[in-house]
Amino acid sequence: MLIQGVQRLPIAQTALFFQTALFFQSIQIKLQIKLQIKLTPARFAALATLPLTSFPSGICHANPSAVNVRVDRWLAVQQLSGSVTYFNAAGTSRLANPGDRLEAIGDGITTDKEGSATLSIDTAVGTVEVAPNTRLSVQSLEVTPSDGHITRLRIDQGSVHLQIRPFTNPDSRLEIETPAGISGVRGTEFGVSLQPNGTMGAATLRGNVVTIAQDQEVAVPAGFQNITVPGESPSAAIPFANEPKLDYQIERTAYQGIRRIGLLGQVDPTSIVLYRGKPQPTDREGRFVLFFPAPSRLKVQITVTTPLGQTRTYDLDLI
Repeated sequence: MLIQGVQRLPIAQTALFFQTALFFQSIQIKLQIKLQIKLTPARFAALATLPLTSFPSGICHANPSAVNVRVDRWLAVQQLSGSVTYFNAAGTSRLANPGDRLEAIGDGITTDKEGSATLSIDTAVGTVEVAPNTRLSVQSLEVTPSDGHITRLRIDQGSVHLQIRPFTNPDSRLEIETPAGISGVRGTEFGVSLQPNGTMGAATLRGNVVTIAQDQEVAVPAGFQNITVPGESPSAAIPFANEPKLDYQIERTAYQGIRRIGLLGQVDPTSIVLYRGKPQPTDREGRFVLFFPAPSRLKVQITVTTPLGQTRTYDLDLI
């Protein structure tokens, strides 16, 4: 029996410089205007020669104070378990240690099937718990002119569980980016999972989360979850149970004289399925299939993990 409960982002030259910056932001190119940018006289003169008609009239009155800057910000490795690797954008990697800091774009950690880590955020706003089989990296760490703190992280596989207190500054936010979309918060406890096929699951325990993809935003309030399939808008939020439940059935087949056993399973669509420590692909309904040779006796272990970190291992006797 399969799951039934899951139903299924001069002065004129100076003004022109800021117009240029805001134009690139308006077309969603992630151009970071940083204090350390060196604007040589030659580059400045080149900008000044561009006609004003090259830019939308809506940005003719640019406000320099609205530009975010990169400052000394970081996430620190607070706790480690198992094998955890630190890496940076230059391609250097080594075993992670407590106290290591992720402070530049491209810095990150990976955990193996037995590894996990807890990261603390520099502003003491909360923690990021990195689950096994996860790759997390820094996308940006910024401070707004109003002293708001913007933290953008990315996961390319695995899952993370965040506990973030409410922000006091309205310009502060934290975002988790995946290949499918973005989950953004301003203070909450929530989890984000990433399937091998790139589908993102988000589940909110407290507070509110917004998932963003394909220029569409979907609110995920406390007690709800949703998924985002690459190339599609986020799904509608539905209630969640935070239960690592597995339903399955067994099918025996034969092809060209070779007997096989098929394990047809289904979990919550936001959960991750592990077999021999490796994530298994699931569809948008949480269904997956594994095939095994048919010996006289066969036992397998399947582990199911929810975005909020609830885990259960099933010992299945298939014969």
